[in-house]
Amino acid sequence: MDQTPLARILLDTVRRSGPITFREYMALCLYHPEHGYYMCGPGRTGMRGDYFTSSDLHPIFARLMARQAAEMWEVLGRPTPFSWVDMGAGRGLFAQDFLEWAANTEFGAALNYVAIEPSGEARSRLMNRVFSQDRKIPFRVLANLEELSPITGCFFSNELLDSFPVSVVTRARGRLKEAYVTSEGETLREKLGPLSGTAVAAYVARHAHGLEEGHRTEVSLMVADWIGSVAERLVRGFALTIDYGDLAEQLYTADRPRGTLMAYRGHAASEDFFSAPGEQDLTAHVNFSALINAGEDAGLNLTGFTTQERFLSALGEPSQFADLYGPGQSEVERLDARLKLKRLIFPEGMGTVFKVLVLHKGITMPKLIGLPNRHPRS
Repeated sequence: MDQTPLARILLDTVRRSGPITFREYMALCLYHPEHGYYMCGPGRTGMRGDYFTSSDLHPIFARLMARQAAEMWEVLGRPTPFSWVDMGAGRGLFAQDFLEWAANTEFGAALNYVAIEPSGEARSRLMNRVFSQDRKIPFRVLANLEELSPITGCFFSNELLDSFPVSVVTRARGRLKEAYVTSEGETLREKLGPLSGTAVAAYVARHAHGLEEGHRTEVSLMVADWIGSVAERLVRGFALTIDYGDLAEQLYTADRPRGTLMAYRGHAASEDFFSAPGEQDLTAHVNFSALINAGEDAGLNLTGFTTQERFLSALGEPSQFADLYGPGQSEVERLDARLKLKRLIFPEGMGTVFKVLVLHKGITMPKLIGLPNRHPRS
């Protein structure tokens, strides 16, 4: 284990107060105010960082989302303002590309863009990037969702929920056990103990009741609180979530004995969760069944669920992916753009691993271009 500043804090904590749940450990690794992975340090994302997102790959991702947002605005009756709430806005590449597409459109004239980013350092970089543009669209940056008043529009997240801290549960000697983090000399290690609460047990019973002996799975209790906060602030409109994961029946299966929890550093994946705390990403696949159920409990309705491949293809095909190219691009640049689009939508790339969930509120069942098949689990 690398003796990072956070590693020393964690060692002191468990020596002084005893073991902590893996969920608490993951929360500190990612969101400790001074040493958390997402709270400090430049260059976490992007081609030179530890991982990259669809927005890092090519502007067409944001341009197609803007097309979908414009249709949502039409479906809602062209409200002014229409708020697009970008949760986990990161470096602002998505915001920059989205705003450039929307500028000089009727939709853009009604648009109010709100970026939510918990890291102060990231907020500064985000504002510098977006405010360097010739902005015609109102743009705000908030630290958290609690600062936002109720809106009409769309809450959007891309690769946000996979970073929510999770509990880790296994079945040992026929009984459910939870992973805790303790110390052994100068290292952190895992120790099994009783489930930390009835909510963890209820989650496993509902979504992973077939957990086999020795197999592990993740429990994300934050999802319900998060979608509840979104529903509370959404007067009319949509919640659009893109992330890697699946429905519970596809996610919690015997062919995933180790679950889906992974650590990422320098684009390399591992299961060494205790190496370099605070300096590597920890992430788990999203249980979209839990998100759908929690959304419905909070008053949201299911619009549709599909793959990124189907969603982006449906948005791009009417214009023959005209958003793919910039003005004056060479043929080499156009070829590079096509290869990046292929990575976004083809099954061997991000096309089927990433799923798209749309929920709605305050309107009857809408039909969206990105969801041509209205069956909710298509």
